Amino acid sequence: MIILIAVVLGLAAGRIRSQWGKRRYQTLNLKLEWLVIVAVIPQLIAFQLPGSGPMISDTWARVILVGSQALLILFAWVNRQQPGFWALGAGLGLNFLVIVLNGGFMPISPDTILHLVPNAGADFFQIGHRLGDSKDIVLTVEQTRLWWLSDRLSLPEWLPYKVAFSMGDLVVAFGAFLLLWSLGGPSLPQKESES
Repeated sequence: MIILIAVVLGLAAGRIRSQWGKRRYQTLNLKLEWLVIVAVIPQLIAFQLPGSGPMISDTWARVILVGSQALLILFAWVNRQQPGFWALGAGLGLNFLVIVLNGGFMPISPDTILHLVPNAGADFFQIGHRLGDSKDIVLTVEQTRLWWLSDRLSLPEWLPYKVAFSMGDLVVAFGAFLLLWSLGGPSLPQKESES
């Protein structure tokens, strides 16, 4: 959700910037963009598509999450010369690190869950297990390696949508905003292809 907000704000800011400067909104010449599709589709199936989550074992869910994160990091690395991609890659790297160090899932604490779902009953989650069919594993702060990189942040109380996100997600969101904002600026220099 935080990344979607950054994309919407980045597009709006970039468009305003391009109109203000009487320039066309630019497009990027990205490398290996198909990696994004290959990385995201398994995550959508495993964690977002209704009904598919129970059919995917925890082992395969781990493989999907870690593998897709690795592909996205590779995509960011290959395109690191583009504006914002250094931040995208850094945020993805932070998420990858905390996921790998915590058994292949993104840790979330019971306190964070209860903050998001105050009326959650005792059977809503179990420490040491996945939170439903999500990418999150419920761990206490003491059990979590690099807990400060876990899904522990949330949107302000005045927003009706409740979601947890990580520090890595914030860095990815910043990179996405920076990338989309930069497309409204002066023309980006084109790199000559190496022979």
